[in-house]
Amino acid sequence: MKHLVCLSDWSSDEILETLKLADQLKYENKNGIRHNHLLKGKSLGMIFSKSSTRTRVSFEVAMYQLGGYSMFLSANDIQLGRGETVADTARTLSRYIDGIMIRTFKQSDVEELAAFGTIPIINGLTDSQHPCQILADLQTVKEYKGKFKGIKLTYVGDGNNVANSLLIGCAKVGMDISVATPKGYECDSKSIDVAMKAAQESGAKVSIGYDPYEAVKDADVVYTDTWISMGVESEKEERVKVFMPYQVNSELMSKAKPDAIFMHCLPAYRGYEVTSEVIDGPQSVVFDEAENRLHAQKAVLVKLMG
Repeated sequence: MKHLVCLSDWSSDEILETLKLADQLKYENKNGIRHNHLLKGKSLGMIFSKSSTRTRVSFEVAMYQLGGYSMFLSANDIQLGRGETVADTARTLSRYIDGIMIRTFKQSDVEELAAFGTIPIINGLTDSQHPCQILADLQTVKEYKGKFKGIKLTYVGDGNNVANSLLIGCAKVGMDISVATPKGYECDSKSIDVAMKAAQESGAKVSIGYDPYEAVKDADVVYTDTWISMGVESEKEERVKVFMPYQVNSELMSKAKPDAIFMHCLPAYRGYEVTSEVIDGPQSVVFDEAENRLHAQKAVLVKLMG
């Protein structure tokens, strides 16, 4: 049984194979080649404790295009966390459906589903990890830069779930990554440790610091994310003060390579983590990146449920 709980559980070869499949499925989709036989008759339960645009739409469309069926399960509609244990939910749903995608708060909920379920579990997002997003990000980098080795990605901003998974994903595929966050908002130590170990095997360079201008120097990719993630809205005023020096604007982009691309997992809040000039400018690839959520997630579904 294979799951996508965290990219740390996948080998570099498994990640690269999945990205290759994502490219194939994207090519077929663009050229009218149907692949609705790949998951014909399969069903995916989608548990949402957090709201979503890209995750819900991309997984629903992915299952439809692969010939399967998706079922939206709101946290208000099921008993998970409201009396029934995660383990019992996993055991029960395993009798009905062929896979579960969950977008929730606690990483431990995803891990428990995987431990007690007998079907593949896919982490659609937790407070600490966002592996599906990073697979789409890696696919996008490869499309624009043609390789991972020798490419430097710089992430500036909050050391959140996206940053944690980026560290692991980049290190696994051999891409250099430099992260700059304010003090007190660093990536979690476990993700850093996993990335450092993976980098030793892949030859990637991992750099953790606090200066965004130093981090972005000679970057091929500049990446940021919202400063106010779901669950920390009450900290908005304080966070804006702390993070404003980490805003991706034209001045910061000018320190990266001239052909650097700008990435953001979306939704973006213009005027905060990124200026409109950058996200709407010629270096931005954010909507290609968003599209690749569909193709990368198709590859994950086929790999785990096919």
